[in-house]
Amino acid sequence: MTADSNKASYEARPWVQWYQPGVSPDIKVDETSVVDNFNQTTEKWKDKTAIIFYGRKMSYKELRDQVDRFAAALHDLGVRKGDKIALLLLNTPQFIIAYMGALKAGATLTAISPLYVSPEIKYQLEDAGARMIVCLDILYDNVERSGVKLDAAILTGIGEYLPPMKKFLGSSVLRAVYQKMAAPPVELFEREDVHRFQDLIKKYPPQPPQIEFNATEDLVTLPYTGGTTGMPKGAMVTHYNFGAARQLAEGFWGDAVQEGKETIIAYLPFYHIYGQSVVMMGSLSQGYTQVLLTTPDPDDILSAIDNHKATIFYSVPALYEYLIDYEKTTRVNWKRIKVLISGADALLEDTARGFEKRTGARIHEGWGMTETTSVGVVSPYGRPKIGSFGVPMPGCVGGIVDPEDASKFLPVAEVGELVFKGPTVIRGYWGKPEATQEMFVDIDGETWLRTGDLASMDEEGYFYFYDRKRDMIKYKGLAVFAREVEEVLCNHPQVREAGVIGVPDPEVGERVKAIVVLEREARGRVSEDEIMKYAAERLAHYKVPKIVEFRGEVPKTDVGKVSRRELREE
Repeated sequence: MTADSNKASYEARPWVQWYQPGVSPDIKVDETSVVDNFNQTTEKWKDKTAIIFYGRKMSYKELRDQVDRFAAALHDLGVRKGDKIALLLLNTPQFIIAYMGALKAGATLTAISPLYVSPEIKYQLEDAGARMIVCLDILYDNVERSGVKLDAAILTGIGEYLPPMKKFLGSSVLRAVYQKMAAPPVELFEREDVHRFQDLIKKYPPQPPQIEFNATEDLVTLPYTGGTTGMPKGAMVTHYNFGAARQLAEGFWGDAVQEGKETIIAYLPFYHIYGQSVVMMGSLSQGYTQVLLTTPDPDDILSAIDNHKATIFYSVPALYEYLIDYEKTTRVNWKRIKVLISGADALLEDTARGFEKRTGARIHEGWGMTETTSVGVVSPYGRPKIGSFGVPMPGCVGGIVDPEDASKFLPVAEVGELVFKGPTVIRGYWGKPEATQEMFVDIDGETWLRTGDLASMDEEGYFYFYDRKRDMIKYKGLAVFAREVEEVLCNHPQVREAGVIGVPDPEVGERVKAIVVLEREARGRVSEDEIMKYAAERLAHYKVPKIVEFRGEVPKTDVGKVSRRELREE
């Protein structure tokens, strides 16, 4: 098959045959703002439970009231359309209230990871141009140490929305963190620029300012990329992008899920685009109930699924892998859950098969990026293919191009760079026109997003992930996919996890290095030579690790991916 005929196959969109009955392959995104959509949802489902937070329930009516009060407070504090407000919060009701309240006041959000230290907080605050911050009280010391001058700080405690009888949360992990970190001194609140979240909610009436939005131009949020190439960049996500993500999900799942009738376990961090767009915003726009969890504690997650009869579960490969052997996994009736989604990282085939064998439930894999508002390609409902991350959603198109010449499409089944176009693609990076220009490519007069992911497409329109382009290792001119080597190593019965990188070597270009974490009982008993021999029996000689290093753990990103960037920097 020639490249031209391959291009024709993309234009034919072979994946639409797998859509749910009645789902149109095309979508015209309405230009409703996130605020207007929130108002419609909270009015329609006002008596339904919007949030469950460790036993505390909040209806959509109450949530709307709290949001409107917070918006009025921000307006009185001087917030105007286009101002940037930072959030430094865990998954709590305050995150949702502050997020939607800031939007109603006309602001743009930028959510910061609670794991960040002062220099990282400083960079994001300054790069985004944040005027104020809504912050968890036990994390505010890091903001102070950053030295960034803000107009105001609004502080809140974890326990403000807990049932009265619970001094600490049910999560042992969070309880330990909370006990180690002290809340700020009372004197702090004597400053004019520091406010208590609850004081503002109580002081102001639910009368938000009336703001007019341009859905295609006005920004909702600036989520920051992981910084795997250079410093992190703020992705400009508009009201239109979020509206598209909502409508694509509605169309893709069809009647498999129902508006106002689903319950989602919201443990994925809201500061990350996956948790923010797919879980939080997706739930709010559809009238779902969100069960908020502040930490990814497996016991908390399993209890929440079981106790609240969850119907949709979004997660990451690392948790699914962990649950395969976890003794308490079977306390949950996984078959009752309508949709199990894995995203944020590639799902190993062994993980997908192992989880289905243990639970009887099939995982639907998905693909998205910060640059696509975390929405783009998902396994068709009831038709996931092991090893594939799915098909483009309605209104979206994917293609495979030559990594060295992005203007050339590659034949079906050939590995190249994934390019993507659709209504969820962002406008660009905040304050970085050159980086914005580099993220797009023009092919025959059409603009495509260059994803940096190496993938392929089969004749039925399913896409398969191989590696990040920057993670591909070149050994004597031959391409080695780090993910492929990691998957082979992880199949070793004594290997718990592995990370693979290329180590520069002037003689061969790069040597393959494996960082391996052994099962506890195998430590000191399995040698480097044994690992290399195991790999040599399953991989071509040039893919076999030439260096093996044992460690107690490998560095991870905040959503559980192996952080190859950190391994390379070491």
